[in-house]
Amino acid sequence: MYPYLLMILVVFMYAGNILIGKAINELPPLTITFFRLLIAFIVLFPIGYRSAWKNRSVFLQYKKPVLVLALSGIALFNIFIYGSLQFTTSSNVAILESAIPAVTVIFSVFILQEKLKKLQWAGVVLSLIGALWVIMDGKLFSLTSLEWNIGDFIMIGAILSWSIYSIFVKLHMFRFPPYAAVLVMTGVGLLVLFPAAIIEWWVVGVPSLGNVNYLIALLYLGIFPSFIALIFYNRAVNLLSASKASIFLNFLPVVTMIGASIWLGEQITWMHIIGAIIVIVGVLLTTQGGKLKKREEISELTTKVKGKT
Repeated sequence: MYPYLLMILVVFMYAGNILIGKAINELPPLTITFFRLLIAFIVLFPIGYRSAWKNRSVFLQYKKPVLVLALSGIALFNIFIYGSLQFTTSSNVAILESAIPAVTVIFSVFILQEKLKKLQWAGVVLSLIGALWVIMDGKLFSLTSLEWNIGDFIMIGAILSWSIYSIFVKLHMFRFPPYAAVLVMTGVGLLVLFPAAIIEWWVVGVPSLGNVNYLIALLYLGIFPSFIALIFYNRAVNLLSASKASIFLNFLPVVTMIGASIWLGEQITWMHIIGAIIVIVGVLLTTQGGKLKKREEISELTTKVKGKT
């Protein structure tokens, strides 16, 4: 039960990221992202700095991939998440975020030349339909009567950013020690975000962080989803497998919607429930369909071999 407990905690921490991001959306998105990364960097520094310094030549050699990883997964993804929460509900954000695996698979086909089974393509299409269902408020065939929500479209940026990050993780992350990589990427993200945050403060004013609730929320964002959830997830993957561990992330919309209803007072409609179910089923088909097909092929081959013997 230990790895399953870890993954349950990971889901709750990631749901907390969305719920707290919504709760403090009086703060602008660049400010939230900057202070989240600053806190994460301070927490990670004692753990990862020796490894980062020891492997500095590797990071310098692959500085372009490191920059892409930092921009896509550390900076832009969080900016889009918190920017989206300025306009749309946390339930919508969670449902749309759960479509990321299907979009990543599409990127893998074109960039990594991966091949998909028919079942996986069906899962991709189903996931995208579920995402569109949420974006269009369940009115797929009533375009003229829609009231477009800019927050849902901002989430598309988060989906694309994390999909790009996932591709570069596959291509390059094996080159770097894990904690050193997270520390360096967080540091690069901070350097890139700092001038952008200064411009944001110049435009909208310097935010007041004297509010105790803001400080607690930023500490949570910087410690739990940025650091502890990562440790728990990596440990669960080692004990289970990446595919089994990733299945638990499909519960993110469910936990987030329950939390949004209880804590934030958001109304959960049938549109949210149907959209979440469509996306989750599509993701399961996309991520598990290839494995199921392989098992069937292995089973058929085994039967043939037994028949011949």
